Amino acid sequence: MASQLEASKQIEQMTKFIMAEAVDKAADITKKGEEEFSIEVHKLITDQKEKVRQAYERKTKQVETSYCIAKSMATNKQRLEKIKARQEVMNKVGDETKGQLAKEMQKQDSGKKFITSLITQGLLMLLEKEVCVRCRQSDVAMVQGCLKDASAQYAAIIKTESGATKSCALTIDSSTFLPPAPGPVPVPGQPSCLGGVLLHCFNGKITIDNTIDVRLNLVMEQAKPAIRALLFPPQKA
Repeated sequence: MASQLEASKQIEQMTKFIMAEAVDKAADITKKGEEEFSIEVHKLITDQKEKVRQAYERKTKQVETSYCIAKSMATNKQRLEKIKARQEVMNKVGDETKGQLAKEMQKQDSGKKFITSLITQGLLMLLEKEVCVRCRQSDVAMVQGCLKDASAQYAAIIKTESGATKSCALTIDSSTFLPPAPGPVPVPGQPSCLGGVLLHCFNGKITIDNTIDVRLNLVMEQAKPAIRALLFPPQKA
């Protein structure tokens, strides 16, 4: 009987020990599980925060890029419009100048003197014995009246500058004429000429274009910076 009680006590003690071990083990497992859960939750939250931050940065960069593109396009558009407006003003200056030159060329005295100078200048560039002068058909009579004076001026300049005696036989090109004067309203694609002359020799192989149109374009091109400075002075900050 005593041995049975002893055995029962031992079994009870072992049972209590096993239960205590199980409780401790369960507590350890629960604690470890909670720690791992906390770690996973923290990692998940951190990952989601990073994704949200990256998404926000991407959207911010997209907005900034779109803004920069829109600003650049607006600036370029404004610059192009400004350039276009200025070019229109420059073209208007050129058109007004052409109108004034056309009126001036209608004056017999000033027109004849100017044409004579153009022919003389062309002769000094060619330095040939025979030169043909091309002009507008409406200017043939006036240009014909300039040939003698131009030839004399040419010979005098050559004599003064080099001491040589040199002359040039001038003729009017009666087969081909320069385009006529522009009308009150310019017609797109229709050639016109403000006046002046085109000198050629050796059957047209060598030419000197001394038309008013060419001279005006040259002057306008060279004077563009000065004209722009007068029309569009730099704005003070």
